[in-house]
Amino acid sequence: MVSLPKLAKANKGARNSRAISSADSDGFWQRPALMNLVADGLFVTGGFLLLWTAAIYLQQLPAFSLRHVVVVSVTPQVSRQQIEYVAKTAITGNFFTVDLAATRAAYQALPWVRKAEVRRIWPDVLELTIEQHQAVAHWPPHEDEPRLVNSFGEVFVASLDAADESIQLPIFDGPEGSAPRLLERFIEFKTGLASIARVPTAVWLSPRDAWRLTLDDGVRLELGRDQVKHPVADRLARFVASYPIARAQLRATPQTPLQVVDMRYPNGFALRAGGKA
Repeated sequence: MVSLPKLAKANKGARNSRAISSADSDGFWQRPALMNLVADGLFVTGGFLLLWTAAIYLQQLPAFSLRHVVVVSVTPQVSRQQIEYVAKTAITGNFFTVDLAATRAAYQALPWVRKAEVRRIWPDVLELTIEQHQAVAHWPPHEDEPRLVNSFGEVFVASLDAADESIQLPIFDGPEGSAPRLLERFIEFKTGLASIARVPTAVWLSPRDAWRLTLDDGVRLELGRDQVKHPVADRLARFVASYPIARAQLRATPQTPLQVVDMRYPNGFALRAGGKA
């Protein structure tokens, strides 16, 4: 005869046993779907790492070394020696690992190079396209470094070599950052003076925005500051209209050539010849 308390104790043990069995059945090793999912993830990760290692190994093979730099643009101001020097000192890696941005920056650091573009051509070529500066004027040197102005009004460090010294470029002078304004005005001045067959050889802009020209015949032209009622363009037009008369009057006295024409007066101008006003 089994007493009631012992029966209750036996029932309690049976419930604990069923709870433990139920917990065991919910574990990782009793869940095939979860095990398959984890296994698939490990296989994918292992395959990716294997492919990545193989790719790194293949990239380092000598078969992918860069062997040629092909220049597809005409570069009269950039020598072959300069291009080869950058190729030897700045290009590192192979076809896959070469740093195109760093290579482009190295070529753009050369004098006369405004912009450089580099691209890969399979299997062992770097194609180089160089846009050169087109010099249109001289600019005051900085720390003894000669400077020029290009056709975009940009100032760059370079000098004309012996082959280009015969090219007569005008001289620009003004505050730093004003080169685009001087180039724009130079074109206007050159167009305005064409009717009297004169060309500006120097354009100067003062810190107070006053304009001065030197013409190819040596005459210095003071145009002053732009004003609403008396713009510089009107002063230049007045000079062009009066220039032949002034030259004719001074032609009879060649010992006192015309030196300065001051157009800063509202309704007239002043001439200076032979150093006298």
